[in-house]
Amino acid sequence: MAKRRKRRRRRRSFPPALIALFLIVIVGAAGLITTYVKKYTPSDIRMDLADYYKLESPEEVALIFQDTLSEYRGRLIEDMIYLPYQAVTGVLGGRFYWDQETQSMLYTTPDSVIEIQPDMEFQAQGQEQSFVPVRKLDESLYIALDFLENYMQIESRVYEKPARVVITYEWQKIQTVEADRDTVVRYQGGIKSPILSDVKAGDSMELLEELENWSRVLTKDGIDGYVKKEDLKASKTAEPKYQGAYEENFTSLTRDYKINLAWHQVTSEAANGAFEQTVKDLQGVNVISPTWFSVTGTEGTISSLASAEYVEKAHKKGMEVWGLIDNFDKNVSTLETLSKRSARTHIIEMLLSEAKRVGMDGINLDFEALTEEEAPHFIQFVRELSVMCRANNLVLSVDNPVPQYTSFYNRKEQGIVADYVIIMGYDEHTVGAETAGSVASLPFVEAGIVQTLKEVPKEKVINGVPFYTRLWTENNNGAVTSEVFGMDQAEKYVQEKGMEVYWNKDVSQNYGELATSEGTQKIWLEDEKSLEAKMKLIQQYELAGVAEWKLGFERADVWPVISKYLQ
Repeated sequence: MAKRRKRRRRRRSFPPALIALFLIVIVGAAGLITTYVKKYTPSDIRMDLADYYKLESPEEVALIFQDTLSEYRGRLIEDMIYLPYQAVTGVLGGRFYWDQETQSMLYTTPDSVIEIQPDMEFQAQGQEQSFVPVRKLDESLYIALDFLENYMQIESRVYEKPARVVITYEWQKIQTVEADRDTVVRYQGGIKSPILSDVKAGDSMELLEELENWSRVLTKDGIDGYVKKEDLKASKTAEPKYQGAYEENFTSLTRDYKINLAWHQVTSEAANGAFEQTVKDLQGVNVISPTWFSVTGTEGTISSLASAEYVEKAHKKGMEVWGLIDNFDKNVSTLETLSKRSARTHIIEMLLSEAKRVGMDGINLDFEALTEEEAPHFIQFVRELSVMCRANNLVLSVDNPVPQYTSFYNRKEQGIVADYVIIMGYDEHTVGAETAGSVASLPFVEAGIVQTLKEVPKEKVINGVPFYTRLWTENNNGAVTSEVFGMDQAEKYVQEKGMEVYWNKDVSQNYGELATSEGTQKIWLEDEKSLEAKMKLIQQYELAGVAEWKLGFERADVWPVISKYLQ
């Protein structure tokens, strides 16, 4: 029987081109998968928090004010955290003041001025043990956080690794969010951004900003970063821990009636004798402020024209007397004077002595043309003067230009420590101005009131109005000169010159213009009608009253107009 031969199965072979194509597909798919994984896999790289907070040494402390990482750095000294003096005054706005003359830190309370020497132990209010509240390191000043918390309504949360402190000093409603699951906070909004911190489900954070897929948050321990929106619950509104702005109890001697203050320019003792003639036509004025005092030397010397007889006569007419002190002597540096505690103290002591001698009821502080450099020393002077006025039952009022360009006057602090803040709602155009214009147009006056009310309670704001105007002359070259006229003098001039006058509704004043051989004369009149427009603003904004510059420039008919709007 013949054997059957087995047929050998032929192996199937693939063309080389097909194999190459297959390999390309495999490699490409692997590459795509790798790219996809790299693109959509969150980064697990963590940022060093010391780098995040820009800390250069273990002694430095990061400062987070509200939700903002400050450029200032605190210092860790003997287990206590100290804040830079500039951060305290510039950010927290505390009542701390470095007195260069005595090389001491001053803190003003309602009834005293606390003096602290740097690097010396001190037992603060509410503290059982003494500690060093102020340090001086490399000519820089630092104030202990514990000391600040004794005198300011701030809340601090301190954390380690790295050292940082979160300080809340403004109390307002905030938006908060809660983590819906365990997640992370990233440096920026993206899964490839480095991780800053871990967040547990249920952790609460402040919501700072919402993006499309990410939310910017601030964690309890002061980390400002981004969390995926899908990892968060819906936001909520959190009420502030404290309602309203906290201030120490700076009691005020504000009156329970509207103030009608008239400034009386007194340049000599003989002028005091003209009191009765000056006030014979006054109606409704309950405060008179004679210009009695002036700073005459950088050591705190002052001149005085104060008269007990004047005060007695004023009281008999139902008027309080608030003696005015100014800084108008151009030979005396306001900066040099007010930057020395000894000079400030001497001024205050002299004022109190004179007030007691003549029986004054208050002090009107009229320091003008202050510079930004002088302002911190001025406000410290106001604080220190307020302490002594409060102790001696003297009303303290402070004169201010309109806020535009003079925000450094610190009206907010004035409104806390002083009894009244007076707006000098005039001098819109003054001597030396390049263009002619109104002394006090209604928009100018209203802007001054509105801006002041942003910082000072209406119960403490008095608006000053002018009894004068300026006659301007514009020559053919465009140069302008001016002279001051009182009400009657201005009206007489207009009538004698036959100047045509019309009501300008844009400024709420009667305006006149006249062509002369010397040039074009222009005048914006202050009269009963313009004053009534200003008094309506005082009534509309419910201010504490009005002040008038100055007696002798007015006419009798203005007093009923003023009184009408102070009822």
